[in-house]
Amino acid sequence: MLVLFETAAGYAIFKVLDEKKLQEVDSLWKQFETPEKANKIVKLKHFEKFQDTTEALAAATALVEGKIGKSLKKVLKKVVAKEAHEQLAISDAKLGGVIKDKLNLSCVHNTAIAELMRGIRNQMESLITGLPPREISAMSLGLAHSLSRYKLKFSPDKVDTMIVQAISLLDDLDKELNNYIMRCREWYGWHFPEIGKIITDNLAYCKSVKKIGVRTNVATTDLSDILPEEVEGEVKTAAEISMGTEVSEEDIGNILHLCDQVIEISEYRAQLYDYLKNRMMAIAPNLTIMVGELVGARLIAHAGSLLNLAKHPASTVQILGAEKALFRALKTKKDTPKYGLIYHASLVGQTTPKNKGKISRMLAAKASLAIRYDALGEDTNTDLGVESRAKLEVRLRHLEEKGIRRISGTGKAMAKTEKYQHKSEVKTYDPSGDSTLPSVSKKRKLEEAEEPTEVKVKKMKKERMPEEAVEEEEEAAAEEPPKKKKKKHEPAEEEEPAAVEETSEKKKKKKKKAKEEEDE
Repeated sequence: MLVLFETAAGYAIFKVLDEKKLQEVDSLWKQFETPEKANKIVKLKHFEKFQDTTEALAAATALVEGKIGKSLKKVLKKVVAKEAHEQLAISDAKLGGVIKDKLNLSCVHNTAIAELMRGIRNQMESLITGLPPREISAMSLGLAHSLSRYKLKFSPDKVDTMIVQAISLLDDLDKELNNYIMRCREWYGWHFPEIGKIITDNLAYCKSVKKIGVRTNVATTDLSDILPEEVEGEVKTAAEISMGTEVSEEDIGNILHLCDQVIEISEYRAQLYDYLKNRMMAIAPNLTIMVGELVGARLIAHAGSLLNLAKHPASTVQILGAEKALFRALKTKKDTPKYGLIYHASLVGQTTPKNKGKISRMLAAKASLAIRYDALGEDTNTDLGVESRAKLEVRLRHLEEKGIRRISGTGKAMAKTEKYQHKSEVKTYDPSGDSTLPSVSKKRKLEEAEEPTEVKVKKMKKERMPEEAVEEEEEAAAEEPPKKKKKKHEPAEEEEPAAVEETSEKKKKKKKKAKEEEDE
């Protein structure tokens, strides 16, 4: 039996010396404990060394995909075909099927072969002569790196460092342009201040200043290729009545040089933006469709690389760029931020403030899938990005319509506006507002209403005392109910003084008794 063994340095063909030992699978590892024992089981028949890393990578990728490489085919025809009657032990069953079909060789793969391969790998340094351990480890490391790059489809077109540098430069250019334009407007404003309010576009302002130069040249200068006719007319009329100061030719020369710098930087920025757009479509097409070129590039730059961004979960992608706010919220136990850099995406921007959090969460989830597909996927099509964006747009429309339906009070029907009908109401004039007197409170009114009744009752009592005789005669002539009432009141009035007299007499008696006791 022959054994095909693959290494980072090349292919090795071993001859099994004692096949009976292979039947004892459980104790087979004991035969490879020492190099001496291993040499009694297997012996190296042929070793085909790889010429360089490229050949090793090609052979390794062919084995991974279950194909026969050129170097392997050459070895099998050269060595194994001579001993076609013997079986070939291999470590991959899929590869064995391909070899059997193409080269008509009988291949074996079972648990005993797997143990045999493990034993050979353990004693590889002693079994394969002429390869120092240091060289084998270096070859293994180099092949592993090359194979990893191949699996990730690592190529110059996939270098995301260019995107990181481009977006950083774009931000720096924007800051410098703002500073330069502000300085240019302020500087030229001393000479011709009115033009700053008439021309709002910064690039058009610099081009106009460059063409005009001194304010007196406006009348003879044609600005039709830069400004519309209406704006050009306003500039010319403003130049005639300008309140600006006179400046020297040297000052104007420096201002024009600054205008040249602004125009050049603006043109370079437009060129850089086009370059960034093309690179983003080449490296991360699905992410670009989901969030746009600038937001996608900023996400990659913030994470460091596309591969690092692919390792982040959707929740991290959602708040990427708002780390300071997140940690502040965690420290103060407040609400955490709902979005970071992803806030500037067009899908989040076009939603209502109420739904921004929901859309940013859904967009981050779909964007994280798109990032992983772009970073680790073999295909470079944009189907995933287009499909995910369409789903998000449908969901966004549903959320917006849901808010409108809720206002109507029903879940299904849309909000309906009733027809306006004008109803005229006849209102009478209220004269109470004409009074200038201070209004009296209710409490005071009640008190005023109660006071006269009390006074009347007192007067009635006083009048009753001298006219008792007259009243008695009238009572006799009157009906019976009033008699009862009067009788009830009269005894009460008579009893009161009697009771007072009795109490005073008792006090006097007590005083007398007390005096008598003291005298005794």
